[in-house]
Parts: sequence; structure tokens; C-alpha cells
Amino acid sequence: MADKKGKPGEPAAAPAPGAPPPGPDAGKTPDEPKKKSEQPKDEVGTRKGCRRYKWEFKDSNREFWSLGHAEVKLISLACLIGSLIMFTGTTVHPILTLIITMEMSIFIFFIIVYTFAIQRYLPFILWPISDLLNDLFACGFLVGGAIFAIRSRQTVPLNYVAAVVFICVAALFALVDVCLQRKHFKGKKIKRNVLVPPPKEAEKPKAPEKTEEGGKPEGKKPKDPKAKADAKGKEDAGKGKAKGGKK
Repeated sequence: MADKKGKPGEPAAAPAPGAPPPGPDAGKTPDEPKKKSEQPKDEVGTRKGCRRYKWEFKDSNREFWSLGHAEVKLISLACLIGSLIMFTGTTVHPILTLIITMEMSIFIFFIIVYTFAIQRYLPFILWPISDLLNDLFACGFLVGGAIFAIRSRQTVPLNYVAAVVFICVAALFALVDVCLQRKHFKGKKIKRNVLVPPPKEAEKPKAPEKTEEGGKPEGKKPKDPKAKADAKGKEDAGKGKAKGGKK
């Protein structure tokens, strides 16, 4: 037999005897799984935890490699390593090895910071300015070291010359990185009078009290002489009653 379908307008079929009554959520569909909130691709948005670090890691590496900072720093680092290798066969002044190892450690530090997006979690440090100053000092130290290396020796072997050339190339790419750092400062205006406190508001002078025609202030009205006389009469009457009661 075919099942009879309920027609619109007809009352619903009664539940079978012994069946539990339908609950309040009987006609509702099960809740759909909650979707993750959509976040902007160009900004951090409201990301937190691992999601934020993943976005910061990708964005930091994209900026570090696309603007050319990574390539320039790696070339400078490779040149400094090559100069140390070339200096191994000859006697070198300890100042030269000190300058080379110092600049190598600073370049490695900045590469690690930008690669792992550490600078995004330390906003109190002005990283573009610190990197710019590092490049300027690196260029100055390396050029000075190359000049000192040439003047400190009378006979210059071939590998020594190659090491000095590597130092000069590293200084040149540090100067190139200075030019690349200028992109971070384009379109940014310097805020003037940042440390100047705001001007204090001038205190408003108090309005003079309104006076009546007699020259006395409005709030202090002269007492009525009749009221004074009535008050004295009441006091004298009270004193007389008190004396009569004592007698």
C-alpha cells in the first residue's frame, strides 16, 4: 500500500502511544561547523598565535627578498668569508681579522632577524634606521680596513690582494644596501613638535557678583530692624517667665 502523504491544511498525525514527546529542537537543522573568520591578505588583522607568526614569517621574507636586502647582505657576507680564507696563508694584522669577523657577525644577525620575523615582535626598535646605520658603519670600517691592509705591508702577495678586493666589494654592497633602505622612508613625513607639551588652557576670570543699588552684594541682604526688635522682645519675655518660675 502506498503511504498517505499529509495534505496542506490537515492536522498533523498524532504521535504513536508510548513515544516520547518531540523536543523544542525537533524541527531545527543541526548547526553548521563554524568557519574561520576571513582575514585580509595585506594586513595582520586579528590573527593570533601560530596564525599570526605564519603570516608575519611569510610577509617578512617576501619583503626581505623582494626589496633586495637579502641578496645584498648575502653577497657581502660571502665576500667577507672569502677574504678570511685568502688571509689564511699570510700573516695578517689582528685588527683586520677583528673587523672582518665583527661585520660578519652583524650581517648574520640581521639575516636571522629578518628571516624569522623577529623584528615584527620588537616594535620599540627602529629596525630600518638601525640597519641603515649598520650599513654605513660597515662601509666605513671595511674601507678603512682595506686601506690599512695595503699600507701595513711592503710586499703584497696575490692572495693578500684578493682578500683586500673582497673587502672592498663587501663595502660596496653595504653602500648599495643603504640606497635600498631609503625605500622605507619614502612618503613618510617627520612629525614636528612631538615632544612639546600642549598649551594650557587659560583660566577664565570669575564673573563679579551682582550688586544692588545700595552697593552691597546681592547675596548678603541687610536684616530688617523690625525683625531684630521682635527677636529681642521674645528673648526678654522668655527671661521674665524663667525668673517668675524660680520665685
